[in-house]
Amino acid sequence: MSDDQKPSDCDAADRFSKARSERASALLEDYTELIAELMAEHGEARIADIARSMGVAHPTATKAVARLKREGLATSRPYRGVFLTPAGEAMAEKARQRHRIVHDLLLAIGVPAEAAELDAEGIEHHVSEDTLRAFAAFLAAKAEGERPKD
Repeated sequence: MSDDQKPSDCDAADRFSKARSERASALLEDYTELIAELMAEHGEARIADIARSMGVAHPTATKAVARLKREGLATSRPYRGVFLTPAGEAMAEKARQRHRIVHDLLLAIGVPAEAAELDAEGIEHHVSEDTLRAFAAFLAAKAEGERPKD
């Protein structure tokens, strides 16, 4: 690559900064998704259940929930569990939709189900809205037996 084709240091810094930010929001999305599932199953999400489901220590789950609360995504009640705010519910739903689209695309291109589930968990957080729309359009066209438009 010639010097005139190399991205500037500023461009690289912007990309790395964006990647770090996406990783941070991915964690919030994973926690809101899990809390929504636990709320649907049990009416609330207890810290112990969150920690066990995420495979983390109780203090780690407590810190994550504190961050969700600071971000306005969750609340908690004394002697009760953790609950999502409307913003937290919206984040969880959006993450579930992204996960489903990525998972379904991976299955459609022949990725085995177990690998598709694991891969979708990582990919879902790093897919742009444009790419996600293209995935959804591809899946819709495939379901209708059409060839997707370029």
